Amino acid sequence: MNIRANILLRVYLSFGLIVLLAVAVLVRLCDVQFVEGHKWRAMADSLSTKYVNVEAARGNIYSNDGSLLATSVPEYELRMDTYAGGIADDHIFNSKVDSLAMKLSQFFGDKTPKEYSRTLRGARRDSVRYLLIKRKVNYQDLKVIRSFPLYNIGKYSGGLMAIQQNKRILPFKSLAARTIGYKNENVANSVGLEGAYGNYINGESGKRLVQRIAGGVWMPVNEEAEIAPKEGADIISTIDINMQDLAQSALEKQLIKSDADHGTVILMEVATGEVRAVANYTRESEGVYREKFNYAIGGSQDPGSTFKLASYMALLEDGKVDTNTMVATGDGTYKVFRHTIRDSHGGIGTVTVKRAFEESSNTAVAKLVYAHYKDNPKEFTDHLYNIHMNERLGLQIPGETKPVIKNPSFKSWSGLTLAQMAYGYEMQITPLQILAFYNAIANDGKYISPIFVKEIRRLGNPIEQFHARVISEQVSSPKTVKKLQEMLEAVVTHGTGKLMGSPFYRVAGKTGTAQVADGNRGYRAKKSYQASFCGYFPADKPKYSINVVINGPKNGYYGATVAGPVFKEIADRIYASDIQMYNNVTDHLVGNTKSPEAKAGQSKAVKKVYKSLGIKTLYAAKSDYFNSVDTSNGIVYEEYSSVKGLMPNVVGMGLKDALYLLGNGGLKTHVTGSGKVIYQSIAAGTKIGKGLLVDLELR
Repeated sequence: MNIRANILLRVYLSFGLIVLLAVAVLVRLCDVQFVEGHKWRAMADSLSTKYVNVEAARGNIYSNDGSLLATSVPEYELRMDTYAGGIADDHIFNSKVDSLAMKLSQFFGDKTPKEYSRTLRGARRDSVRYLLIKRKVNYQDLKVIRSFPLYNIGKYSGGLMAIQQNKRILPFKSLAARTIGYKNENVANSVGLEGAYGNYINGESGKRLVQRIAGGVWMPVNEEAEIAPKEGADIISTIDINMQDLAQSALEKQLIKSDADHGTVILMEVATGEVRAVANYTRESEGVYREKFNYAIGGSQDPGSTFKLASYMALLEDGKVDTNTMVATGDGTYKVFRHTIRDSHGGIGTVTVKRAFEESSNTAVAKLVYAHYKDNPKEFTDHLYNIHMNERLGLQIPGETKPVIKNPSFKSWSGLTLAQMAYGYEMQITPLQILAFYNAIANDGKYISPIFVKEIRRLGNPIEQFHARVISEQVSSPKTVKKLQEMLEAVVTHGTGKLMGSPFYRVAGKTGTAQVADGNRGYRAKKSYQASFCGYFPADKPKYSINVVINGPKNGYYGATVAGPVFKEIADRIYASDIQMYNNVTDHLVGNTKSPEAKAGQSKAVKKVYKSLGIKTLYAAKSDYFNSVDTSNGIVYEEYSSVKGLMPNVVGMGLKDALYLLGNGGLKTHVTGSGKVIYQSIAAGTKIGKGLLVDLELR
C-alpha cells in the first residue's frame, strides 16, 4: 500500500469514528429529552426551591375608648395541585371532579358546573400543579370549601392550597380615616398612624419554602410557613370614636350648608394635649365631601383674626396696654403707608382694648401694635419666637407644615408687615398650631404639643407610653394669661362670638375671618375667605379646646356664622354626655315605674348612667357583663360571664361592648347596621380559635 492510500484510510477511519460518536450523542440527547425528560424535569424542579417572606398580620389600632379603628383580617387565595398525593390516582380524581365543580359553582356563582369541570379536567390533563381557583376568600368560606369533594380527602393530600394574605379594614369606615392613614408600598411618604408607627405595627415577616414548577410558577411546599410571622404591636390612639363621629358629622353638615371648598375641625383635651377628634373634608362635587388631605396639620394659611390673641398677649405682657386702655377706631379704617386696613363692620368709636378684642377690630390691634413696636419690631416677633410659635409642634404623625412667622431679618419684611401681622396676615400657620396656642391659654399658660398616640402594646402589655411634650412652661406671666382668658370669654358673652354661648356652661374663644390669597395672583383675584372659630369650654374649668376652620364658603363668610355652629354643636353634645362637667347633680326620684331599658353589655357603665339619673336599681349578679330581658314586670338583668375558648353571647349589646369581648377572644369582626347586636354568625357557646371571623348585624 502506498503512502497516499495509507493516509486516506486513516482519514476515512477517523471521520467514521467522529460520525459514529456524533450519532451516539444525538441518540442520547433524544433519549434524555423525550424518553427520560419527565424524570429529569421533575428532578430539576425538586432542586429549584427558595424561601420567600410571609407578611405578618399588622397590629390593631384602637381608639381611646377601646373601639377598634383598624385591624387586619385574613384573606386567602385558593390554588389547587391537580396531582397532589391523595388525588394522584385518575379514578379518584375523575369520580369526584364533577361533584367538586358543582359545589364550586353553587358556592361562588361565577361559573357554571360545566365550566368548572372543564377547567379542572384541563388542568389535570396539562399537569398543572398550581391552578388558581379563587382570590379574596375569607376564613369562614375557606372552612366550608375544605369540606367539598376531593378537598375533604386531607388538608394537604386533597390538592387545595390556601395562601393567606392580610387585608386591612377600618370597622368604622371613614371615621378618622385620614388620621389612621394607610400603608401603600407604591407611596414613598407615610400617611397617618399606619405610616408613622409602621415599625411597630408591621411585625416581623416569616419564611415559607416554595418550589418552582412548570411555567416558572413558585408553589408553596407546605401550607404552613416554615418560620411563622410575628404579629405587629397594637397602637392605642387618643381618638374618641364618639367625638370623632360627632366632629365629622357637624363639619360635613356645615360644609354642605355653606357650599365651602374644604374644612377641618380639631378637638383636643386641654390638660393632656390628647387629640380626641380630627376631621378634614374636601369638596368633590355639589353636596359631596371626602377626606383627601389633612388640613389640620398640613393646611398652612393666614389665620386671620384668631391670631389677634397672640398680638394682645405681646402688648399686655410688655405693659404697652391694659384691658381698659382706650383705643380710637374712628371710622373703622387705619392707613399704613399706602395700604388701608379696614374693619369689616365699620368703626366702633373709641373703646377699651377689651371691647376692641370683643368686636374683633382690625384697626385697633393694627394701630396698637404698629404704634408700640414700629421702632423695634423684633421686640414683637421675639414674643412669638420665644414660645416657639415659629417651629413645628413635633407631631407623632407626618405631614406637619413648618409655620412661617416673619421677623425683621426676612427679605420679604416691609414697612407694612408689622401692621399686617397684628391681625393675622403675612404668615402661614396650620389650624392645629393655632389650636395649640389657644390650648396654652386655656391651660393657664402651659404650651404643649398635641399627641395622637398614648400607648403601644404587644400581646396586651404596654411596651411604650407617650405624653405631651411641653413646648413652653409659661407663654406669658400668669397675670397676662388671666387677662387673655377674660378677653376670650368676653368675646362669647358680649362680642362677635355670642352665637357660641350657652346657658348651661361657659365658653371662651375667638372668631376669625380672613381673605385667602389666590396663589401668585394674591388678594386682588376673586375674593375667597376663610372662616374660623377657636376656643375652649367650660371657660371656668377648661377641659376641651376646639378649632374649626372652613375655607371658601359661598353662603356667608364670617367666622361666627360659618364656623361657629360646628363649634357649638360639638361643645353642646360633649357637655351633655360628659357627666364630669356637671356640678351638683341633684337626685331625681322615680315612682313605681318601669326602669328604662339598657343595652346588654358592661354593667358598670349602665349603673353609672342610672346613678347619674338618680335611679336606684337592684342587681343580684356581680358579673362585669349582663344580658337584659324585657318582661311585663320591667327589665331583668341576667349575669353573664364569658368563658375563654367559647363564643360569647353579644346579642343585645352595643358595638363597643361586643367588639371588646370578641377582640379579647381573638376574633375578627364584620359589622353591618347600627344600634345593638341582633345577630351573631357564630352561636354562643361554640368553641372558637384566634382569627375566626364573626358577622354582627346591628339594628
